[in-house]
Amino acid sequence: MAFRNLLNLLLAVSIPLASLGQSKDTPPKNWFNLDLEQDGVMGISTEKAYNLLLKDKESTPVVVAVIDGGVDVQHEDLRDVIWVNVQDSAATGSDADGNGYINDKYGWNFIGNANGENVHYDNLEVTRLVRELEPRYVSVLPSTALDGEERREFAEYQKMVTYYANKTQEARMGQISYLGLKRAVDSIVNKIGKENPTAADFDAYKSNGDLERMALHVIKKELKDEPDFSKFYKQVTEGVEYFNNQVNYHLNKEFDPRHIVGDDYEDSSDRYYGNADVTGPDADHGTHVAGIIGAVRDNDIGIKGVADNVRIMVLRTVPDGDERDKDVANSIRYAVENGAKVINMSFGKAFGKDKQAVDDAVRFAAENDVLLVHAAGNDGQNNDETPNFPNRNYVDSLGINKGEAPTWIEVGASQWTNDGDLVASFSNYGRRSVDVFAPGVKIHSTMPGSTYEDQQGTSMAAPVVAGLAALIRSYYPELPATEVKRIIMQSVTRVNQRVKVTGPDGRNMRVSMNDICVTGGVVNAYKAIQLAEAAVSKGRK
Repeated sequence: MAFRNLLNLLLAVSIPLASLGQSKDTPPKNWFNLDLEQDGVMGISTEKAYNLLLKDKESTPVVVAVIDGGVDVQHEDLRDVIWVNVQDSAATGSDADGNGYINDKYGWNFIGNANGENVHYDNLEVTRLVRELEPRYVSVLPSTALDGEERREFAEYQKMVTYYANKTQEARMGQISYLGLKRAVDSIVNKIGKENPTAADFDAYKSNGDLERMALHVIKKELKDEPDFSKFYKQVTEGVEYFNNQVNYHLNKEFDPRHIVGDDYEDSSDRYYGNADVTGPDADHGTHVAGIIGAVRDNDIGIKGVADNVRIMVLRTVPDGDERDKDVANSIRYAVENGAKVINMSFGKAFGKDKQAVDDAVRFAAENDVLLVHAAGNDGQNNDETPNFPNRNYVDSLGINKGEAPTWIEVGASQWTNDGDLVASFSNYGRRSVDVFAPGVKIHSTMPGSTYEDQQGTSMAAPVVAGLAALIRSYYPELPATEVKRIIMQSVTRVNQRVKVTGPDGRNMRVSMNDICVTGGVVNAYKAIQLAEAAVSKGRK
């Protein structure tokens, strides 16, 4: 493939990496907890709240459920805040507390089996749905006479097939691009003869052929923003892995790992399956999320989570691929039944299989005074027009809206500079469907093996808000979930300037924050604590 075509192809694919393509600057490590006036970054003023409003105030522990891909429960900055089910913490092989889950010491893993095997990779939901519906509709013509329900399902199937085809093409393009880039980079580095070359080494290198010229162009561009070549190379290898996984697992209709779990998958009422391994084969994402919520603040190591008195309950539900609605519903129910007061859900997908099962679980959470915090997604899309699942809307079997969950908060991602680039370039948005924005760019947090790393996404923004909710519920336990939601939404730092987002035609456009979220602002812990104190004081009179 010619140099120009390959370069254009590389730049055209969605880049799934941690820090490419966002900001040239580097914020303070703890920026999401800092204050705009005091520190010059658009954090949520957590430190200010602790120093000026919460000093010497008593708090009670709040259980926060992290529904994710697993958490390293032995991490140095997390092990002291991990929830422990004391009644069933011993590995006896029997269900000591009678909740249906054997030895669920730290939570539960809904994507494993009783023999200790775990699902690592899975399909996207659209792949599973196309595979399920294809035998019924692949030969059906648009002119074929179908009854009302079949006609509706066939129309949905056609949308899925189009989406699946586009995702497959994008994945294969990305796979070709990143494999080509990695091979060329490896060739250049091998010829330079250094394990970690500098920008000067690449400037002095004379490329040989189109692929090396393409790679050299990309390397020089990226090293201007991040001079450490090893970080760039890590991102390239992650890009190769990402697109390989897309092709081999996420979009591969021949791949279906559900037999590992061994449940009756079509029975949404089937709840008692899985195992107690809450870490699993890949706990990167969940460990990072857990640290943002509640990494120990006063141990002089690692990072500072938002909340200072939490217990992290771990629900392993999200594989490398799309989570399944049945597992999400069961995770929510487990969290509620075992004492969680806040649930963080840093996952999402373009299609749902059994939304009603999830809706019933969400309704159960709301009825039991539990706040649910969900990431808006990283497609740069308007969620008002293109739904992201799960979401706050209850629907019936025909998909007709039947109301909204009153204790649901949807979160978009922001960055640290209070200017037109405040909204993260990847973040989804929605005037009606996204409630607030929160820090989600270059967030430094915990990683497996007692390590730390920057990551970004609405997956990082949601736990900032979940941590804030836990903070409020810890110091003001008398406030119900609906009131905590009101306080979080009414205490945002409102953004007056117009901000840049991706429009429906793929081009950037400048909009008011009021046009892309319900509150028009970024969450603020200091203002939230002030409102919580006022609400509680008023109730005591």
